[in-house]
Amino acid sequence: MAIHEGSCHCGQVAYSVEADFTEAIQCNCSHCSRKGFLLAFVPPEKVTLKTPESAYRTYFFNKHKIEHRFCPSCGTEPFALGELPNGAKMMAINLRCVPDVDLAKIEIKQYDGANKL
Repeated sequence: MAIHEGSCHCGQVAYSVEADFTEAIQCNCSHCSRKGFLLAFVPPEKVTLKTPESAYRTYFFNKHKIEHRFCPSCGTEPFALGELPNGAKMMAINLRCVPDVDLAKIEIKQYDGANKL
């Protein structure tokens, strides 16, 4: 597996993630669609945060099950924390914040989050 570097726009929130990204979801919920996320899910142990928790803020909405982490300086949300439907912990990596991922080579799957919330 490859190691990728990700961050917010200004670099205040940074991480590395070990994964071979081949697909992502594009969700149509009010949050994801407004921000244009392309999300790939990885186990938390595959992510190394390079900045302390004090460097970012957390946003919750709807059922408050997902911890949306964003930079208070530039506003970018490079990742989120939550659980998969089976209860397994996960991190949702915003692939738009991982510069070395060629998004043209990623299979984009549509997710109808607007009607599942």
